[in-house]
Order: sequence, then structure tokens, then C-alpha cells
Amino acid sequence: MKRILLGTALVATAATSTYAGSADPAPAEPMIVEPVAVAPVQMGGDWTGAYGGLSLGNLSADADGGLDDSEGVYGGYDYDFGQFVVGGELDYQTGEDIELGGIEVDDVLRAKVRGGYDLGQTLVYATVGAAQLNTNIGDDTGFVGGLGVEYKVTEQFTVGGEYLAHRFDDFDDTGVDVDADTVSLRGSFRF
Repeated sequence: MKRILLGTALVATAATSTYAGSADPAPAEPMIVEPVAVAPVQMGGDWTGAYGGLSLGNLSADADGGLDDSEGVYGGYDYDFGQFVVGGELDYQTGEDIELGGIEVDDVLRAKVRGGYDLGQTLVYATVGAAQLNTNIGDDTGFVGGLGVEYKVTEQFTVGGEYLAHRFDDFDDTGVDVDADTVSLRGSFRF
């Protein structure tokens, strides 16, 4: 009888585990993960602030057909609206040893506005404004416009280049129209 009770207990134990489930571990409960909010990444750099710098370039004019070296200083302020940057600039360029059709150029003073696209470390812009050309026979104000690019080497120092086209109609009532182009390399400190 012991054998029957022992056999029945063994069969009952085996049957209980079979009916309760398999020998495999119980499946894990699914884990519900809440999505994480990601802060938007700003694609551009921050170009807001004052700046000033030095330029080294060339001036060429239709009146003399030559290309002359020229240095300058400039300063301005930009405001960054996210992807777009708008600003203003005052620019002074020397005219030492530059002659336009027998007229000696003393200097060029420009007041410009500029607007550009913020590409992060790079700013590509267009500029337009007024230019005053001072010479040994007089001075006159004309139109200036151009394109430029600026690259942030550090947050405080940028390098760039700028092309400007100038137009002076009937320069100082002489009947002479003067068209001049400048190409400059620029180094700026941003404050």
C-alpha cells in the first residue's frame, strides 16, 4: 500500500506542475517607456552683438583700370533672429596711393546695413548702403552694395571676406561717373 500511496503522490506532484504551466520561466511583463522630450537643437550660432575689426583688400575702378592695395577699419552691431541675422556697419577704407583717372583718392567712408543667413559657425550676408568717396578735388556720396561671408574661429574672433561694388554718378558735378569694386579680407573681434 505504501507503494501505491507513494506512486500516487509522485504522479500528483508531476501532474500539478504540468497543469500549472510549463517548466519555462514566466514571460516578462511588457515595459512601457514614456517618450523623452528632446530640446530643439539650434542650427545656427549666436551672432548677436557688437564687433569691430581690420580689413586688407584691393580697390579697382573703371576710371584707372588698376588694382590698388587698401586697408580699413570697421565696426557694427548684428542681431540674430535664429536663422537670419540683421545688422548695421560703419566702414572706413584708406585711399593712400590710389588714383582714379588723375584724381587722388584720400579715403572711402561707408554706412551699410547687412542681412544674412546663419549657418552656425558661418554667416553669409548681403549688404547695401551709402559710400562717401573723398578725393583731392572734392567728395561725393554714392551707392554701395555687395556680398560677404564670415566664419567664427572662436566665439570672439571671426575671419571673412567681402566684395563691394560702388557707384558714384556725376562725381562732385564733374560729369564723370565712377564705378569702383573692392575685395577685402576681414578679421573681426566680437564683443
